[in-house]
Amino acid sequence: MSRATPLACLVTTSVLALGLAAPAQAASSIDYAALGDSYSSGVGASGQSGSCLRSNNAYGPLWAAKNSPASFQFLACTGATTDDVRTGQVPTLSSGADLISLTVGGNDVGFTSTLITCWTTTDSGCVAKVNEAKAYAASTLGGKLDAVYAAIKAKAPGARVVVLSYPLIYASPATGCTLSTAKQAAINDGARVLDAKIQERAEAAGFVYSEVRDEFAGHEVCSSSAWINGVTLIPATNSYHPNNSGYASGYLPAFTGSAG
Repeated sequence: MSRATPLACLVTTSVLALGLAAPAQAASSIDYAALGDSYSSGVGASGQSGSCLRSNNAYGPLWAAKNSPASFQFLACTGATTDDVRTGQVPTLSSGADLISLTVGGNDVGFTSTLITCWTTTDSGCVAKVNEAKAYAASTLGGKLDAVYAAIKAKAPGARVVVLSYPLIYASPATGCTLSTAKQAAINDGARVLDAKIQERAEAAGFVYSEVRDEFAGHEVCSSSAWINGVTLIPATNSYHPNNSGYASGYLPAFTGSAG
């Protein structure tokens, strides 16, 4: 009886392993839903419409257009807090959803009011406001996130849920910006604390956490190729949100790599 060589055994084992691996679910059979706030609705991109300021250039619609899922629910809405997602978006979520994406938490900690304060007060005033947001994230946000995640699991128990982070607004530090480096550092530090809490609670819920900072590195506000809008006047809501490139080259790859 001939004896198989080690190489032949390795090849055979590899082939068997490939043959026994569970095939990935085809996108055409996936029911996908995009939940969340303005970073999921597409604020900052072109083509926004309706009271929720949804844009087909947001990462959710971009993923759907590329992958042609069986169904797509675009439920994200500008200004949404954790309570808004839990009581307004989750109830309309399909119970058969296979894939869900989500950004939420920024409005809970006062994203807009913090940035306005940092633009209109001193360095110390900005730092104090950011510290308020960080304290809320530490004391209260975790419970709010847990409630949202539990509601999603109860409504669509079979779904793969991808929770995406927020990017850092500035490089470390950005030069040539109107805001001082102290304010930039404070804003970025607040974002890190927020993302850390989101990651902690998402992973505790058994969800997939996807960090977007790597994708946005080198494309922050004031960079030569910014994927995040600075202060905009028309419309003001676009301020500090991703532009078309930010959604297509930042958020979309971060989501696609975690969608399974």
